[in-house]
Amino acid sequence: MIAPRTPTTADELRGAGLRVTAARVALLETVRHGDHLDVDAIASGVRDRVGHVSLQAVYEALHALTAAGLVRRIEPAGSPARFEGRVGDNHHHVVCRSCGAVADVDCAVGHAPCLTASDDHGFSIEEADVIYWGLCPGCSTARG
Repeated sequence: MIAPRTPTTADELRGAGLRVTAARVALLETVRHGDHLDVDAIASGVRDRVGHVSLQAVYEALHALTAAGLVRRIEPAGSPARFEGRVGDNHHHVVCRSCGAVADVDCAVGHAPCLTASDDHGFSIEEADVIYWGLCPGCSTARG
């Protein structure tokens, strides 16, 4: 019996109907190996992998990958957009008010969309986007 082949990043891009380029492969891998990275950190990671790439190309690729569902964009209030490779589930985030650290938090309660709205106003709710705010352990210790 032959074990199924794990799809490559290029396979995933093709499967999403996107053109495969070295920059897109590097970008997707940078996001997936990073931790809620902002655009500047992603651009730096892509440059480390493939050399020069313009910031505009990074923005365009992030837009395409987000639209294709390969990358998720989060925008905590007062913070630049961040990108993550954890897609396909309805998880949430915790954000430190002091240093801006971001971490994943699994669903709050029950099945997706995780939270039942007190009044859905007739909407068919498919997803809940929750951000918990507080202080990370390092900032809590520093303040204490």
